[in-house]
Amino acid sequence: MTTSEFDSYRPPEEPRRRRRRDRPEQDNRRHRSGLAPSTSDGGREMAMVPEPQFSNTASNSYYGRPIVKAPPWDERVAAYLVCGGIAGGSSLLAFGAQLTGRDVLRRNTRITALAAAGVGAVALVADLGRPERFYNMMRTVKLSSPMSLGSWVLAGFSTGAGVAAAADVDRMLGEKLPLGPLRGMLRAVEGPAGGLAALLGAPLAGYTAVLLSDTAMPTWNDAKEDLPFVFVSSASIAASGMAMITTPVRQTAPARALAMLGVVADVVATRYMEARMDPVAVEPLETGRPGMLMKWSERLAIAGGVGTLLGGRNRVVAAVSGAALVTASAFTRFGVFYAGKDSARDPRYTVEPQKRRLAARRRAGITDDSITTVG
Repeated sequence: MTTSEFDSYRPPEEPRRRRRRDRPEQDNRRHRSGLAPSTSDGGREMAMVPEPQFSNTASNSYYGRPIVKAPPWDERVAAYLVCGGIAGGSSLLAFGAQLTGRDVLRRNTRITALAAAGVGAVALVADLGRPERFYNMMRTVKLSSPMSLGSWVLAGFSTGAGVAAAADVDRMLGEKLPLGPLRGMLRAVEGPAGGLAALLGAPLAGYTAVLLSDTAMPTWNDAKEDLPFVFVSSASIAASGMAMITTPVRQTAPARALAMLGVVADVVATRYMEARMDPVAVEPLETGRPGMLMKWSERLAIAGGVGTLLGGRNRVVAAVSGAALVTASAFTRFGVFYAGKDSARDPRYTVEPQKRRLAARRRAGITDDSITTVG
């Protein structure tokens, strides 16, 4: 191989300029222009993304997208929340009527519980898209999953409520159902089945609150400690309202008592929950469509409670008061449902409560916590 003199030639390099380590005026100019923070040593990185400024839209989130993604649930899930409350509360009333010999109240509340559970199950399966998805949730029991436990609660509740309601329907039809020798067995298991439905009634009415608050939706998550109490008290007024609509007043004394107790519990629990929530995370419950629903829910609950107290022994007044209570319960659950989804669309509801929680941790001396998550 032959080489020439140009193979060993290297162009001369210019001498490197030493970096000045003290340039406060230049750094300040760069800071004012938004290129870098103002530091005296010039060693910090340039700020490539400006500090976020949040408004009432999601346009200021990262790349114009919400920070958390709202679940793809529609009103069918909200309807499931309402039906679960009616079913769970009605099963408790039915068991009380079973123990006290109120046959008409027992029959009506049993049928109401089964019908509400059936409508709720249909709404849930419709939202899932394919029925086999509900079956897949029944294949295992996962104690850490509210959806898994809730599916088993719904299945067990529906079984008990179905058996108890079938016995009452058979009696109502004059024992004309083609049951044959199964009629005796049905009578034998009727009582325990009603007890099973009553036992699972409160979990059915309240587990949906745990299901919602287990998500990353800011408003739902921030209410996780109190939302189950709101849902259970809401279920009590819904069930008692349905009983007052469907049952003669001579047998609705337990329903009227539960209604008045439920109204007080519902109003107190809802206000207590909102008072304990972060002032930003609670905003979706107080504004817009959810705020309107929550306000009317309280008004209707109070009106239904007053009507029950003053005129609950009149058939017409009892029915109107019961309708107000059922509507109040539905408004509460729809309001909570819409508020959670709305809170996912604005990054302000995610970031500002996180900053406050992080500041509280640092004030408490937790200095190694650089990132905080929802919850």
